Amino acid sequence: MTGKATMQALARLVPPGSRVLDLGCGDGAMLDYLQRERGCSGYGVEIADANVLACVQRGVDVMQLNLDEGLAMFGDNSFDVVLQIDTLQHLRNAETMLRETARVGRTGVVAFPNFAHWPNRLSVLRGRMPVTRRLPYQWYDTPNIRVGTYKDFEVLATKNSLRILDSFGLQDGQETRWLPNARAGTAVFHFERA
Repeated sequence: MTGKATMQALARLVPPGSRVLDLGCGDGAMLDYLQRERGCSGYGVEIADANVLACVQRGVDVMQLNLDEGLAMFGDNSFDVVLQIDTLQHLRNAETMLRETARVGRTGVVAFPNFAHWPNRLSVLRGRMPVTRRLPYQWYDTPNIRVGTYKDFEVLATKNSLRILDSFGLQDGQETRWLPNARAGTAVFHFERA
């Protein structure tokens, strides 16, 4: 997920000066933005060599770890905010990592492709898996091993005793609060342990 408007919408959920853990941080752009614009500190976690190098080149502290192996190296409430931006749908143990996010951080922010967005629904009605700007891969070569919807996450949060502090959709960098399950390509949730 890229774009300044998208970063600003997500950054709004991170209090200035927060200690942040960015899981699946990619090239470190979000953490770099939070450090520059919100005075945050913290670490990125990434597995891909090229992304780890990009983080280092940006000056973002990064650890190379496989998130499917968990976050045992971090204590409870080690961070003010834990981010999972476009990460959850890639994980084999998504529910476990969600609980770990809530354990390690005082709050968590999750953003993922919303499979219930109306263009996706239309594709499925036509008998095809969606290929959109937000889901740009064919079904046979996608890195996403899970698909979920805005409403699915609400159910998962309740099941795992998470209190949703804020939630909205993002479409073309703009917040969507009215019918986000149908009108937004990205679902965004800010939560804490209940």
